[in-house]
Amino acid sequence: MRNQIIELIKNKLEIEDDTIDENTRIEDIKNWDSIAHILIIGDLEEKMGISIPLDQAIEITTIGDLFEKAGV
Repeated sequence: MRNQIIELIKNKLEIEDDTIDENTRIEDIKNWDSIAHILIIGDLEEKMGISIPLDQAIEITTIGDLFEKAGV
């Protein structure tokens, strides 16, 4: 599941390298801005059935945080 989430992020942000892991900070990922954040959270729900409430989504600062909030 974690690899699927990483692939979803890479596809959404058009990232081709493999530098994303659970320790990656969102602020260090090119193209991940507030709009991308909302789109990724939406894609998680739409494509993977993972729902993250808005109050929790705004707390996400790393990929590990995203995994935690997604329950994976």
